[in-house]
Amino acid sequence: MAKGILGTKLGMTQVFNDAGKLVPVTVVQCDPNVVLQKKTVETDGYDAVKVGFKDKREALVSKPLKGQFAKANATPKRYIKEIAGKELSNFEVGQEIKVNIFNEGEAVDVTGTSKGKGFQGVIKRHNQSRGPMSHGSHYHRLPGSMGSIDPNHVRPGKNLPGHMGFETVTIQNLEIVKVDVHGNLLLVKGNVPGPRKGLVVIKNAIKHDKELEPLNPDDYVVVEAAPAEEAPAEEAPVAEAPVEAAPAEEAPVEAAPVAEAPEVEAAPAEEAPVEAAPVEAAPAEETPVEAAPAEEAPVEEVPAEEASSSESEAQEAPEESDEEKK
Repeated sequence: MAKGILGTKLGMTQVFNDAGKLVPVTVVQCDPNVVLQKKTVETDGYDAVKVGFKDKREALVSKPLKGQFAKANATPKRYIKEIAGKELSNFEVGQEIKVNIFNEGEAVDVTGTSKGKGFQGVIKRHNQSRGPMSHGSHYHRLPGSMGSIDPNHVRPGKNLPGHMGFETVTIQNLEIVKVDVHGNLLLVKGNVPGPRKGLVVIKNAIKHDKELEPLNPDDYVVVEAAPAEEAPAEEAPVAEAPVEAAPAEEAPVEAAPVAEAPEVEAAPAEEAPVEAAPVEAAPAEETPVEAAPAEEAPVEEVPAEEASSSESEAQEAPEESDEEKK
């Protein structure tokens, strides 16, 4: 007796748990499984639920299966499996089973089809040892003796080369690390059999869990989560109204720094001439170079000064002449 769900293996990754430890996990995509048929003890002799997983083109479905999907009012499904037990007996035909039937930390058994490896020898298939690899040995990677000759045939169960892999494998006691309801994902600790995109069946561990009571489908409905997301959406604009009013009051506060801005700029304005002084001092040394022609300009004025001097001499000259005359 078990509860279970069908999924697709996506690959492996790693996450950190609450203790900060790195945990390798396998990501399983479990889209909602549709209940196609219910089997009971009265009608079939046992309790089970037939579920369908992954959509399929209608052109690839036979007529008997089309009738079965029509009764469940569901689209054609690629995979159909039975999950025995009373845990899912309360789910009606047409309802969906989602990943939220499992909880984090719950132990599960995962069943899948292992990777096919083709035709392999006894060393890889059965982990046998090879013979000596020297040139004198005639036995290297052969299967070895077939056994006693008494029965005149090879006894059943003899380890021989053959097809390896592509078998149904179940790994027990794996832990569910995380359940993502919105993404329909299950993170299972450890490895899961099968290749990527391979079908896997996840059930509760038979060695850990006791007999569970039938699940209530109303407890696993996710449709009610949509209005819960709309409620905060309506409250968001209400919270934004005062937020807009706050900057309106802060507008004059912004004006204050505007007034301070010129004062702040005025300080460097006074410093500007301080820096300009040495800047002008540098060309001041170059001015005498240009002063050469500037001195030529007063050269023209020199005669004016000479004229004045000559006039003064002229005036002094007669005075001397008077004295000489005297």
